[in-house]
Amino acid sequence: MKEGTYHIPTHLQQQISSEQAFHYRIVPVGENEDSLVLKTDTASLDTLLTELNIILEKPVTLQACETKELQKYLFTNYRLQATNENASLSYTKDFLEKILLTGKSIGSSDIHFEPYEERCRIRFRLDGKLIERYSIPMLDYPTMVNKIKIRANLDIAEKRLPQDGRITVKSYTDEFDIRVSSLPTLHGEKLVLRILSRDTGKIALEQLGFSKTELERYQEGIKKPNGIVLISGPTGSGKTTTLYATLKTLNNEKTNIVTIEDPIEYTLEGVNQVQLKENIGLDFASSLKTFLRQDPDVIMVGEIRDVNTANMAIRAALTGHLVLSTIHTNSAWATISRLVDMGVPPFLIANTLNMSVAQRLVRKLCNACKQEKPIAREFFPKNFKTPPSIKKHFVPTGCDACHHTGYSGRKAIYEIVPITKTLYGPIIANELQIDEYLIKEQIATLKKNAIAMVEQGITSIEEVYTLLTN
Repeated sequence: MKEGTYHIPTHLQQQISSEQAFHYRIVPVGENEDSLVLKTDTASLDTLLTELNIILEKPVTLQACETKELQKYLFTNYRLQATNENASLSYTKDFLEKILLTGKSIGSSDIHFEPYEERCRIRFRLDGKLIERYSIPMLDYPTMVNKIKIRANLDIAEKRLPQDGRITVKSYTDEFDIRVSSLPTLHGEKLVLRILSRDTGKIALEQLGFSKTELERYQEGIKKPNGIVLISGPTGSGKTTTLYATLKTLNNEKTNIVTIEDPIEYTLEGVNQVQLKENIGLDFASSLKTFLRQDPDVIMVGEIRDVNTANMAIRAALTGHLVLSTIHTNSAWATISRLVDMGVPPFLIANTLNMSVAQRLVRKLCNACKQEKPIAREFFPKNFKTPPSIKKHFVPTGCDACHHTGYSGRKAIYEIVPITKTLYGPIIANELQIDEYLIKEQIATLKKNAIAMVEQGITSIEEVYTLLTN
């Protein structure tokens, strides 16, 4: 381990669980020939040594450590459980079960199993960033893969083609679903497990990150009885969460809502949700065709991927339905060009699109440790004109509260472009820029909202750098 750093190598870190580390105030820092070396700030070393030898079932060597130093080790390498899963984690002997429950309890969105020549690393995605948490020998990896594939109802004999499946995990305090995706790689199958929450209690439009003006514009767009609302952004930018919050707002006993999703990430009472199954012909386009016979008021399509889906969505909007969907583009206005490239006639886009929304997720600076610094030109991209209003900015530092990352939680930023009659001409002409219109209508772009977050000290320049280059 490097001097002056508090990161513990994965092979050592995984020998002590988070519960053990915080309960006994121990961290593994090395291995001798016959024992595990632990640092601790506990005064009674002899009593602790006796207890650890029994619990860990291996010889232990203890080293005294200052409390301040131990705190940094603990919070840099281990995470306290976000939910009360301690009972489940303590009593399960199954290593796979422990990985799944740990991922859910610390708030991870994805778990990555990545095989290499001699080992497989297991990483959790927390606040949009991957953190390595476990490492297992390649000899044990095929068994782990087969366990996951059996639970997800996948073909364990098929190792040459990608597969998708689903697992339901039940613990003492929670029940949640996991989407499983397998991908053949050079050294074996790479697995990504997406943790899907069933709890929609905390999802609300008011809590997502809209400004007051943006929220009013968005609510006005989704209140229209027909038309299309498209949300764009890269994978992991929170598009699906925004869609579910929208469905929750529209959901009432007088409205018939149907969705086609891949996967169904949240379950909503009162909404008719359909899981995509392309292997049997149940795709977005064919589902939309059937939905029109189901007397819907609102239709949600997981993603517009091709011209067939786009044309069916437009047909649904023209026949009096409100259609919600996502699309992969870089900005709200770029959605128009994407639809035209797919082959959708521009006049149909102009007549059916209510609103185009772009969004990103940005990590928020930890309020406990962020530090104010004077601004400097070199912090920004070369072609970016630094606003004169920015005199200072905040930088991440790291403390126990944020596990020494400098960031705590994430916030969505939006770009909302309502499609008005003024925009019909630019849409039909497929104009790439509408900057003057955005300024005139006081529509905040992703870049403008990103700068506002830097000015307010909510996030760092480093976190929004890619948005400033556009």
